[in-house]
Amino acid sequence: MSKGPISQFVEHHYRHFNAAALVDAAKGYETHLLEGGKMMITLAGAMSTAELGISLAEMIRQDKVAIISCTGANLEEDIMNLVAHTHYKRVPNYRDLSPQEEWELLENGFNRVTDTCIPEEEAFRRIQQHIVKLWKEANDKGESYFPHEYMYKLLLSGAMKEHYEIDVKNSWMIAAAEKNLPIICPGWEDSTMGNIFASYCIKGELKSTTMKSGIDYMVWLSDWYRKNSSGKGVGFFQIGGGIAGDFPICVVPMMYQDLEWHDVPFWSYFCQISDSTTSYGSYSGAVPNEKITWGKLDIKTPKFIVESDATIVAPLIFAWVLGW
Repeated sequence: MSKGPISQFVEHHYRHFNAAALVDAAKGYETHLLEGGKMMITLAGAMSTAELGISLAEMIRQDKVAIISCTGANLEEDIMNLVAHTHYKRVPNYRDLSPQEEWELLENGFNRVTDTCIPEEEAFRRIQQHIVKLWKEANDKGESYFPHEYMYKLLLSGAMKEHYEIDVKNSWMIAAAEKNLPIICPGWEDSTMGNIFASYCIKGELKSTTMKSGIDYMVWLSDWYRKNSSGKGVGFFQIGGGIAGDFPICVVPMMYQDLEWHDVPFWSYFCQISDSTTSYGSYSGAVPNEKITWGKLDIKTPKFIVESDATIVAPLIFAWVLGW
């Protein structure tokens, strides 16, 4: 593939330190796909609110990602941006805000994510009024689905089309729904929609079993991994850390050590983008080699770590893989 201007710029200028690590990781990702491998991308932090969908959606459409693991926040915040983008409020001077100014944002219905404030009424409540209908319909039928499956049903129904405020090509959840891309969403309960779902359970209007759990996700993922890890295998591209990364990567040692399925291959590529300090026992700050001791990565697994801001790094790596 001939490379476009972004990739040419990156290759010419990014020669040392984290810049060189970015290029190495991008080339490794590309090689992994060219050799027939599949890739999981994991999304921690607030990558959807950072509008990663502008590049990630195209990665999905071009089959450069086979499966995504994300937090509940990333699952819902791409849709929030889709239906409420013009109502978002940017606060460039967020570092200077006083507690009183933060309180005033809350009073005005804004929840701040770094420099970006999500509008509660247009984002949270707009999705809530539609998704609750799907939850209650499944609840009444005694059915159970994964969190992302309800989101897919919502998007594919077109129920919120009148509220779309961005070009749909920039929504990674739209791209994923149209592809029926596998998604793992561990710990979904701590998201806004997860909190709302719990509130309906507390009120007795929904049963908790209407929503499949993290254990159901792990069982499903073990089956998916077994079916997709032959040949070159499955790579692991981790943006940030946390549960979005640690949960799915554990499927390999779970199968090998706990189920004693000794034919399970290790993850065959690993890259982490993180600005966490490498210290003090954190998962996000652990160097890739530590994962060898946990039975997640092989000695020979290509390993990369780019210690920088994922909102800068991820789009550049995706641009390389896409040939931009």
